[in-house]
Amino acid sequence: MSDTTVELIQTGPEQAELICNLYQFYAYESSDWEQEDVEQDGRFYIHEEHLARYWQEPQWSANLLLVDGYIAGFLLIERSELPGINALELADLFILKRYRRKGIGRALATQVLTSGETDWLVRFYDQDEASQAFWRSVLDNLPRPVQAIELDDEPQLLSFLVTRAVVH
Repeated sequence: MSDTTVELIQTGPEQAELICNLYQFYAYESSDWEQEDVEQDGRFYIHEEHLARYWQEPQWSANLLLVDGYIAGFLLIERSELPGINALELADLFILKRYRRKGIGRALATQVLTSGETDWLVRFYDQDEASQAFWRSVLDNLPRPVQAIELDDEPQLLSFLVTRAVVH
């Protein structure tokens, strides 16, 4: 990965269709544990009002991941709306298969989770073994405190709170 250029670029609403298109691959891969079926048009459902929030809400963002100038995936960030959780949520991270297992996702997730003065919420499906292995590897090696938390909204999700480091 040393001679690879990795960029995370925040998108604007004019790139909503691009994010929707990439989201189809993400939805396909997670359809096993999310129990999603395709719609009559052969595409997975996308809640367009929710998607629009990535360009409307403060601290929400839809970001493209580029590797050597090519689209390699996306990262969706939300402000958590769960009671008692004052954190940004790394809502969806998707990397196309071609770019996986090269350390790109781990480097990106680590950079995001350790930047800034905010706490982060990370959640993933218990049934998603690849995602679980990825996130455990990232979370186990973060230089910030990571705590498993119990949330009642979606019991099939494992939830972790990454807190900003306390400066002494």
